[in-house]
Amino acid sequence: MSADLQGWTNTYSRRVAGLPGASMPWLAGLRQQAMDRFASEGWPTTRMEAWRHTSLAGLAQESFEDGQAVAADELVASLRQGEAGHWLVFVDGHFDAALSDVGALPEGVVVEPLSTAIAQHADEIEFIFGEAEHGESTEALNLALASDGALVRLARGVVLEQPVHLVFVAASPRAASFTRNVVIADSAAQATVVEHFIGVDQAANFTNTVTRLLLAQDARVTHLKLQQESTKAYHLGVVDVAQSQGSYFASHSMSLGARLARHGIATRFDGQRCETLLNGLYYVDGRRHVDHHTMISHAQPRCVSHEYYRGIMADASRGVFSGRILVSKGADGTDAIQRNDSLLLSRLAKSDSRPELEIYADDVKCAHGATVGQIDKDALFYLRSRGLDEVHARDVLTYAFAATSVLRIEAEPLRKRVEQAIRTLLPGGIGRVGEAA
Repeated sequence: MSADLQGWTNTYSRRVAGLPGASMPWLAGLRQQAMDRFASEGWPTTRMEAWRHTSLAGLAQESFEDGQAVAADELVASLRQGEAGHWLVFVDGHFDAALSDVGALPEGVVVEPLSTAIAQHADEIEFIFGEAEHGESTEALNLALASDGALVRLARGVVLEQPVHLVFVAASPRAASFTRNVVIADSAAQATVVEHFIGVDQAANFTNTVTRLLLAQDARVTHLKLQQESTKAYHLGVVDVAQSQGSYFASHSMSLGARLARHGIATRFDGQRCETLLNGLYYVDGRRHVDHHTMISHAQPRCVSHEYYRGIMADASRGVFSGRILVSKGADGTDAIQRNDSLLLSRLAKSDSRPELEIYADDVKCAHGATVGQIDKDALFYLRSRGLDEVHARDVLTYAFAATSVLRIEAEPLRKRVEQAIRTLLPGGIGRVGEAA
């Protein structure tokens, strides 16, 4: 066993007794199986097709520590800005009750830390908690070491008006955090779940997170992930969805931080008339790297999937999109669109795009495509002729490119939050770009 894998085995041995549900045989056995799998397989490598453009060699060479007690009050307060909702806060992978504010919940809704859920009603989440052999080896590592996360459970027909905000703060400089979230929406239930990932500036943290969603018949769930961690951090995230008949799932993946970020998003249609929207936006600069890897499984007839990802790459950064839509035999009436558009802001920036359609049914309407380009010189000249300097003219055009993705976020407070995050990244800053736009 290599030194880095031995290090994670030692981390598991050190942490496992303190993990939620450590005394439960089913969970202890599951964790051990997952850790054994990771120790056997190791980190994914570029020899694997799914990881061909993303190397974890740098992450494998890093060493991380258990999180220390670091105050995160100011970070969380700055993020919340008084916004309404049901807030759960996790600092370095552990629930922080003092910073959380769940508020009043309607009857039939549960929003609580996963550690509490395991202790009080583990039998209700055991079936969706996870399997050791599911997904990549990085997911197995998460399953073995997940210290907490959130359970969001919606009873039949319940409509949760305010969003559930799950805040994950990377506070300690070199902490490794493992969180696992479970969202269960019963028939016709509706909710919006937002995951915020923030961190201390210049902290080289490691976040490994998995969110599993189960949507019953006619349920509607919107999931927004806003990743704004330190530009020295590593982020590996997975969103795994199972949709029943008539359900609707919308995913908005906004990746704006981290040295290396990998987002795996997958949904499968287990019933007819399912619908999904996968909407993504990523911005990378310096030598940062971001990768979105998606999978939509049309296993049933008359389902709809629309997938749109946009990437902005500056300096010597790299953006990767790999999306696959599988239309199984018998999935007639499928309506599937997949598109990836990339904007390169420098000659050294790089984009890798691989949209895929795999179709085994006849009566379908499917399309996919990708574009890679630079800022239009004529548009830049026009803005310069109207009095903008080059920096702000480029910012306006860059923001206009990003706005196509942002406008798909229906909830206005969430949309404004993402708008502000993008404007902060632009060289011209928030105010003047906002005025010019």
